[in-house]
Amino acid sequence: MQSNNIIAKNPTAYHNFEIIDKIETGIVLFGTEIKSIRAGKVNLKDSYAVIEKNREVYVYSMNISHYEFGNIYNKDPLRPKKLLLNKREINKLVGLISQKGYSLIPIQLYFKGNFVKLELGIGKGKKLYDKREDIKKRESDRNIERYLKESRKE
Repeated sequence: MQSNNIIAKNPTAYHNFEIIDKIETGIVLFGTEIKSIRAGKVNLKDSYAVIEKNREVYVYSMNISHYEFGNIYNKDPLRPKKLLLNKREINKLVGLISQKGYSLIPIQLYFKGNFVKLELGIGKGKKLYDKREDIKKRESDRNIERYLKESRKE
């Protein structure tokens, strides 16, 4: 079995949102975009997904840089990209998103075999005090680990 090769991660996804569910989606791309992705020239920061009125899901603000040798075949780096989901999955997302405060956030982009997949998270935005609490917890866990590591050496 071939492992999933992570191409890009959204650095702010877990910091700004509390992710309650994840879903794997396919993504519609062109040849020059695939070549740029293979070169690692993709950015998921500030990207988000929307369910349109015609029940299709698109991801916006996902920046795939121009392919160096693509010339006239290059597409707009910030164009909306269609996500491939079946009707049942879209209906599930509509039900979750209709609740107040939930949104679709791209978490990571990766290869699964020869296909590019996007992990989409359903998340609720964190308040400032939630972010501070997460930072405090992370620092205290780090201090505990450091203390335990030092006590084992002695």
